[in-house]
Amino acid sequence: MAELISELSDTAVDLLIRLIKTPSFSREEANTASLIQEFLAAHGAVAQRRQNNVWAISQHFDDGKPTILLNSHHDTVKPGAGWKYDPFGATLEGDRLTGLGSNDAGASAVSLLAVFLYFQKENNPFNLICAITAEEEISGVNGIRSVLPEFGQIDFGIVGEPTGMNLAIAEKGLIVLDATAHGKTGHAAREEGENALYKALDDIQWLRSFQFPEVSPLLGPVKTTVTQISAGTQHNVVPDRCQFVIDVRTNELYQNQEIVDLLRGKLQSEIVPRSMHLNSSRISENHPLVKKGVAMGKTIYGSPTLSDQAMMPFETLKMGPGESARSHTPDEFILISEIRAGIREYIELLTGLEL
Repeated sequence: MAELISELSDTAVDLLIRLIKTPSFSREEANTASLIQEFLAAHGAVAQRRQNNVWAISQHFDDGKPTILLNSHHDTVKPGAGWKYDPFGATLEGDRLTGLGSNDAGASAVSLLAVFLYFQKENNPFNLICAITAEEEISGVNGIRSVLPEFGQIDFGIVGEPTGMNLAIAEKGLIVLDATAHGKTGHAAREEGENALYKALDDIQWLRSFQFPEVSPLLGPVKTTVTQISAGTQHNVVPDRCQFVIDVRTNELYQNQEIVDLLRGKLQSEIVPRSMHLNSSRISENHPLVKKGVAMGKTIYGSPTLSDQAMMPFETLKMGPGESARSHTPDEFILISEIRAGIREYIELLTGLEL
């Protein structure tokens, strides 16, 4: 088995190099989807595809067994300023592979593909579906959400993101709120009108000082941040409308609708959420897979970053090779040794697992 794992690790690294060399910005992942589809087919799996989402199902699928989803994404953000390396060069220097998407989340994607190939022909106590999906970086409608109905009942999911192969058993959710304060126009030189900007500032000051009472041991408090503001048409007119944006990072102790209802009851401004589906998630520390991971020496923690985990209405664990701090940074990289260790540890985690 050690020889098989080594062989699969080699093929995973080779695939990652090809993925890095193939631009795959969100909504533009067709070429990397083809690479993944071809990779699965070349290794004896029946690859399925919808738009830029690719998945395969283990050969001995049995409706009487629990089903585990292995999921990561193959889209990337666009490279920012400051890159010294070619973002698409897949530069390999010793153990270090530099390139856009190498860490987030190419290493997780190819590692989970290798793990799927390791188990796919075996008669395991669980079914496996491996899905490498699109539009994760933008929480897009044509990503994981669009294909989950194809998979039937999923009992558990492993979401591949860079966690240093530690166990993110909770993840913050996200709500983006468009807020509008309303007033009345008037001449700035006279005591006329009702200044919508001042109303907005009152609400913003309240947001700065308010703390939601339920604080998570893993994720901390709900965090609200005003990130944009716009008001006024000219210097001498009191503005009758002020718009601002609130970024809300939720913990698992609140549903998103609860947050919106509470804020609507406290703020003068009108609040409209852009979406409500990116809820926080949490899995019990007593889940068999979490307990096995801890027994392997893994650390459990709460993740402040959002992933496709937020789209999944079943228990999930976020775990993968690489480090979150490298994501979306110039000269993003992964260590080949991290990929090899990640594949071994994923396999150890799943071997003999009883859900």
